[in-house]
Amino acid sequence: MIAVTPTINIDEKEITFDFIRASGPGGQNVNKVATAVQLRFDAEHSPNLPIDVRARLMHLAGRRITGEGVLVIEARRFRTQEQNRQDALDRLIALIRKASEKPKPRLRTKPSKSSREGLLAAKRRRSRIKQMRRAVSAFED
Repeated sequence: MIAVTPTINIDEKEITFDFIRASGPGGQNVNKVATAVQLRFDAEHSPNLPIDVRARLMHLAGRRITGEGVLVIEARRFRTQEQNRQDALDRLIALIRKASEKPKPRLRTKPSKSSREGLLAAKRRRSRIKQMRRAVSAFED
């Protein structure tokens, strides 16, 4: 079990790692060794995630989540498989921790009297500017 928060633990069996060839510089090593890691975690069907955390995780994951609800994290920052594997796992844990934080509810506030007066004064100034731009009619004598 991987401890994410004091209340959330994830079973290692829920996570699968695929090793792929990384792109970019590295010479012949890049063409021979599959050092990049693709971590897959079925977030939608995970029994260890509470429903609210799961919903926030799906929202936070964005394009990294597939249509079936599988979270895919790719790690290719390092040159070794083990370091990339640990990097992907750390990123998954960080994402789940962020999803486990409940958002603070927004407190509705009323604009202050001075801010309302400032808005109205700005509106009067703008109105006056637009009045000055109007064409003068011939009937006004």
